[in-house]
Amino acid sequence: MSHVIYRIVQHDDGWAYTVNGVFSEAFATHAAALAAAKRAAAEQRVPGRTEVIEYETPDGIWHTETAAGIDRPDTDVEDKA
Repeated sequence: MSHVIYRIVQHDDGWAYTVNGVFSEAFATHAAALAAAKRAAAEQRVPGRTEVIEYETPDGIWHTETAAGIDRPDTDVEDKA
């Protein structure tokens, strides 16, 4: 199972959260960014439906897999501000 960390950071004259180097929208306050990160982290843990997915790898080969709806990551919110 993977582990996803939402980090609260200053960004674009405000606050945001970041996950794996990707920033959320900017929020005017630290509290708003923290609340948004907590919501996003909670939503990521919610089980979904099991789905069949298809994708092409860079070498041109197509793959078909079943993505289990219960295979959700652990999430945490890290706030060092």
